[in-house]
Amino acid sequence: MSHPIYTLRRGTAPLLISLPHDGSHVPEAIAARMHPHGQRSVDTDWHMARLYSPLAEALGASLLHPLASRYVVDLNRPADGQALYPGRRETGLVSTIGFDGEPLYLEGQEPSSEEIQQRVNAYWRPYHDALSQELERLLAEHGRVVLWEGHSIRSRVPMLFEGQLPDLNVGTADGASCSAGLQQRLSGVLQAQSRYSHVVNGRFKGGYITRHYGNPPKGVEAVQLEMAQVNYMDEDSFAYDEAKAAEVQLTIGRLLRECLA
Repeated sequence: MSHPIYTLRRGTAPLLISLPHDGSHVPEAIAARMHPHGQRSVDTDWHMARLYSPLAEALGASLLHPLASRYVVDLNRPADGQALYPGRRETGLVSTIGFDGEPLYLEGQEPSSEEIQQRVNAYWRPYHDALSQELERLLAEHGRVVLWEGHSIRSRVPMLFEGQLPDLNVGTADGASCSAGLQQRLSGVLQAQSRYSHVVNGRFKGGYITRHYGNPPKGVEAVQLEMAQVNYMDEDSFAYDEAKAAEVQLTIGRLLRECLA
């Protein structure tokens, strides 16, 4: 289903894959007020839809992803702008800095509180309405649904974490967003392979979507996978690497199948 704000492909399995940072489009009126690196949307979770689409199709999963950049509004932040990791430096709902700590906007061109609310209404709410409705549809049909949050980030981002990020970072809000059984099975998949370094509930424990929608007692389990981009693309040129992507898709596919087990 095409929508000006997002693309939703409905599936038949009790699995919804959400890719809230896949979009890279910055509307012209916003881009005109930004520095060049902001206009390029350099902190996009590049190629997530390309990576996940064949997996979703093979498994019969629903797939939801936006068109606009996280610089327009971050769909994985609460609409009131509260911090996800209090006490740590991080970007916000409508961030004025990038992951390198540099300003995104030209001096004096930052969005006002009124503009931020307009972006929430125009971009954030439609995406979350679609996400909620699709979860409700799948839950009504199957009695249980897994929400999989697909994310990626550069392997080294000094503002957010020290050193190099593990290849695969599973977040379940410290076990609150999914059942202990599912978390254990996902950990087992990661431990059984030796290709990728991994951690569960490390630096990335799951963002707003994982924490807000995950409700195991009501049949909704939510898991976030934050992947280091070096595993499927060139982090400097943003070019997709077919060979690397095909390899990591095998491991992601095993994780997704455990969600359907």
